[in-house]
Amino acid sequence: MKTGLKVNVPTPLRPYAGGNAAVEVSGGNVADALGSLTQQYPELKKQLFTDDGKLRAFVNVYVNDEDIRYLEKENTTLEPGDNISIVPSIAGGSCAEGGTYPLNSSLRAAHSIVSFVFAFVTFVVELS
Repeated sequence: MKTGLKVNVPTPLRPYAGGNAAVEVSGGNVADALGSLTQQYPELKKQLFTDDGKLRAFVNVYVNDEDIRYLEKENTTLEPGDNISIVPSIAGGSCAEGGTYPLNSSLRAAHSIVSFVFAFVTFVVELS
């Protein structure tokens, strides 16, 4: 188990992590580190994982700014000093009166991307 790892906790999940913006964890890979995190803060487990133990689809994890989906997912190896960031996906809003969203699919996709970028930049600015 490698120590000296830091998990950056996004604002919406901080109430489940004792209000902490960052938590020191240990682990040889991302799965171990997230296990260490949820061992320290058990309430985070249901926020991050499904009932069968898989990382929720709306939870994005980065190691040193690299998306683990393009590395080795939860098996991504960690080194001392690595920073792990949890970035929840942001979905669009809802329509008044239960109507349909008035944008076509390409505009909805662009809206989702802009929303994600805004949330990510806000998260990074909070850390600095």
